[in-house]
Amino acid sequence: QVQLVESGGGLVQPGGSLRLSCAASGRTFSSYTMGWFRQAPGKEREFVAASSWGDSSTYYAGSVKGRFTISRDNAENMVYLQMDSLKPEDTAVYYCAAGWKTLAAIATTQRNYNYWGQGTQVIVSS
Repeated sequence: QVQLVESGGGLVQPGGSLRLSCAASGRTFSSYTMGWFRQAPGKEREFVAASSWGDSSTYYAGSVKGRFTISRDNAENMVYLQMDSLKPEDTAVYYCAAGWKTLAAIATTQRNYNYWGQGTQVIVSS
């Protein structure tokens, strides 16, 4: 069982930055692919970024590539999402997810994650 707790959301102006954090419980964190997803009002939840288990390879949705950076600290059981150059369309609830040895090729798909956090709200507005 893995519990995930997100933090770091809030209100930010367009062009600003936020850093989301996700704290994970458990002793096998390094064996989980960690992902960030988001759900905007009235829309389906979508993939944002992932860090693969093993080599920590990273993957991004096209809409955030070059602006967002996912990183992980396996010693501290933490995963982060650094969000720069934020746009109003980035407004959403952001969720952290963990998938047991989820392969990189399927890391963008929600059903391949076993555990989810409660989410943290990000609002980008002037």
